[in-house]
Amino acid sequence: MSLVEKIKANPKLKQFVLDCMMPKNQARPRLWVKLFLNPFKHKKGKNARICKFSRVDVMPFNNFVLDDNSTIEDFCTINNGVGDVLIGKRSRIGMSNVLIGPVTIGNDVILAQNIVMSGLNHGYEDITIPIYKQPVTKKQITVEDQAWIGANVVVVAGVTIGKHAVVAAGSVVTKDVPPFSVAAGNPAKVIKQYNPEKGVWERV
Repeated sequence: MSLVEKIKANPKLKQFVLDCMMPKNQARPRLWVKLFLNPFKHKKGKNARICKFSRVDVMPFNNFVLDDNSTIEDFCTINNGVGDVLIGKRSRIGMSNVLIGPVTIGNDVILAQNIVMSGLNHGYEDITIPIYKQPVTKKQITVEDQAWIGANVVVVAGVTIGKHAVVAAGSVVTKDVPPFSVAAGNPAKVIKQYNPEKGVWERV
């Protein structure tokens, strides 16, 4: 059994390690983790940029990648506490976005402002226990290459947004969006799709 497996198998030891890495009741790493662990674990590509006023709360027990020529704008919150956050090449994470892993963003993706993507959900079924104390679940969110997501969009856990798809501003995405389509609304529905035979975008 590896050291990591031993820690996970022992609840008291696991809690001790987490307390050493994160302040109590906070989902952010301690300074020593940022300075001495994260630089060896996480990848920041060539010309990748994280703006000064973003909050990047990444832990060493999950992955964080910001690949070449990608940018995280100011006032974003990035958290990989329950799952990897992977951002591809030449992608732009707009101002005030929230990405809570597991989230994978492809290459050449545009995220506008105030978008929330959370691969995490809280359990609530047991009414005798406060919700914050119940187990969390996680499902992968994937945004494929060349997609464009408008301002104030919410993407829920488990959703895939296909290649070169567009999600209109203000939408709530609860189901997969196919490649080469436009989705809008709450819940978001496909309203246009590219017809490769005609070479045009057609209303659905």
